[in-house]
Amino acid sequence: MQTPQLKIIRKASFTRTPWKNGGGITHEAIRVPASGDPFRWRVSVAHIDASGPFSEFPAHDRKMVLLQGAGIELSFADGAKKTLRQVGEVMEFDGAIAAHCELLSGPCVDLNLMILKSDRAAVRVERVIESTAVSASLNETTLVFPIDRAIALEVSEGQAVTLQPWDLAMLSNCYGHVRTRAARQSAASANPPATSVFVATLELMSGEQQAGLGV
Repeated sequence: MQTPQLKIIRKASFTRTPWKNGGGITHEAIRVPASGDPFRWRVSVAHIDASGPFSEFPAHDRKMVLLQGAGIELSFADGAKKTLRQVGEVMEFDGAIAAHCELLSGPCVDLNLMILKSDRAAVRVERVIESTAVSASLNETTLVFPIDRAIALEVSEGQAVTLQPWDLAMLSNCYGHVRTRAARQSAASANPPATSVFVATLELMSGEQQAGLGV
């Protein structure tokens, strides 16, 4: 489904791209603009098969979510360390600071959102049992990315779409709800399973997010 309010990028259509430093492979969901450097913002899924240095992105802030695997530890040039151990955990860091990645126990997969430092992105991973609201104002783009189970995404214009794990939805100037199938299937259970959903709201300071959705 592609409309001015809602665009869907399926996992199967992500573009395989080498890391900037050549140390691995990322699968790019969207890059805005589609060509040129530096990009404004980018969403990708990276496969980390071995410990080693991360690429540096001096112009960008980075948001990372563990999607698969036992976790990673990042050691930064300024002495700081950050760790992801559980699927759905989030870390944020400055892309200008050199970082070395240590795999905790085998290969991992992570979701990456990179955005220019002149812009803003508020990110969260919600554990949704039944439903949760999502929205994007006229000056925002909101990203919805289910991590572990399929979801139904319903938006204000009466549109509804199913997102499989690792599909990406982008909302602009609308509101809606994420609804889980597990809640309906487990209606008789006192503790229906939660679904992990990554949600990010981007605010581009020059108001160019509409052009980004057209890429």
